[in-house]
Amino acid sequence: MKKQTTEVRQEQIKRAVLEIIASEGLARLSTRNLAKRVGISEGAIFRHFRTKQDIILGIMQDVKKDMVGGMRAAAAPGKPADKRLFGLMCAQIRYILKNEGMNILLFSEAAHYNDSVLKTEFHGILASQKKLLAGVIRDGIKEGLWRELISVEDAAMLYLGIPISLNIELVLNRKGVNTESFCKRMFFLFSGILAR
Repeated sequence: MKKQTTEVRQEQIKRAVLEIIASEGLARLSTRNLAKRVGISEGAIFRHFRTKQDIILGIMQDVKKDMVGGMRAAAAPGKPADKRLFGLMCAQIRYILKNEGMNILLFSEAAHYNDSVLKTEFHGILASQKKLLAGVIRDGIKEGLWRELISVEDAAMLYLGIPISLNIELVLNRKGVNTESFCKRMFFLFSGILAR
């Protein structure tokens, strides 16, 4: 087998973590299972990441760069707020569906265990999403699209529940989720809450 660079192996390991969680569940995530999936020894995993925490932090960095970055690009000024909201929402949904185990990993490891580093990173990801959404909602209010009396903070917090709804949809519909349909349904519901 050809020796891979550390960067390539790190990507393979992070991808394998998400695949194992998505297909077999968090309980089946072990170094043995991970090494088998990547095609390396258990010890080799720790030549590329010092600890399990480092693997999760690496995945979180990807989420910040790719998912939050995609949401930021969709939320950028230049289009009406409702178009930006739809783009932001779909960017997040597409990322979650492409990286299915990511949501489970973040909500279980970062939110429920006493790892202050992971909790801080997870909080930062959620705060970034909330800030982006709040900005789009404020712009929509200024544009006259949405009610002035809406609590921007509460609406942004409610929006953070969409990934959880997506997880429920994935559990109930194992045949697959139609990404565009889910985007449209969530946008319709959420924009209905904001509507004048």
